[in-house]
Amino acid sequence: MKFRFLFCLTALCMSVATVSTTVSAADLAEIKARGELRHLGIRYANFVTGAGDGLDAEIVQGFAKHIGVRYRLVYSDFYTVVGDLLGRKVRVEGGKALLGEAVPQRGDMIATGFTRLPWRETLLNFSDPVFPSQVLLVTRSEAPERPIKPTGSIAADIQATRQLIGKKSLLVMEGTCLDPAAYGLRGIGLDLRSYTKSTNLNEMVPAMLGKEAYFTLLDVPDLIIDLRRWSGRIKVLGPISEHQVLAAAFLKEAPALRDAYNEYLRRIKADGTYDRLVDKYYPGIRSYFPEFFAKIRPAK
Repeated sequence: MKFRFLFCLTALCMSVATVSTTVSAADLAEIKARGELRHLGIRYANFVTGAGDGLDAEIVQGFAKHIGVRYRLVYSDFYTVVGDLLGRKVRVEGGKALLGEAVPQRGDMIATGFTRLPWRETLLNFSDPVFPSQVLLVTRSEAPERPIKPTGSIAADIQATRQLIGKKSLLVMEGTCLDPAAYGLRGIGLDLRSYTKSTNLNEMVPAMLGKEAYFTLLDVPDLIIDLRRWSGRIKVLGPISEHQVLAAAFLKEAPALRDAYNEYLRRIKADGTYDRLVDKYYPGIRSYFPEFFAKIRPAK
């Protein structure tokens, strides 16, 4: 009896890295048996609004219905969301992911305007592209710097934009799509100011306007909202990154769930549902990425 108790205790300890105190992350069959899909989301731009809707929120709600299970939104943040899926703490140093201690697994998938970054791809499997993006350099409207003149080459435009930074301060957020290490901006003598008051990317522009830094980085989905929110107070100078892809992320041990999501995504892109959601949450986005959206042709 004592041996059996010790064996069970040992098995429990060995599984603590991948099991939540309530329910573990799983692949499609286990989720269907459980009857619930847990969506890890972050209150960010219009992907997950905090009011139960948003582009990613509505897509995953539809996906849960498609596979015949209940939908549950589990709020997270950009610093903990990967760990909430993996069941391990994760920190990023120099653009590389390092795994730490075990934590509860709180969700089955991430969908929240989540950029497909190299360090994230070492840990997670991503879906087909859900949305396009790009990281841009932004400053206050009264600043003397002028937007670069596009050359037709993104690489050349990025170089011209980087030269505008000079010795002036740049607001960044580590471990997110605004991490300077992802774009070769660390270790080259720039005055980088890490925003640490919260993990909310929506606070970057207000912090810059409050003169916590001269420039800030911003991605296009957030920019569309901030150009309306801070109309006349900010301007875009040019690109810092190539075009990026935002997608849903899954455990590498959950290929069937990822495949089912991809199948659902193809379906809603074909029947016009996806286009209607894009128009609802990101009007005007097509002018930034015409090629991306030209590939999506709803059925007539």
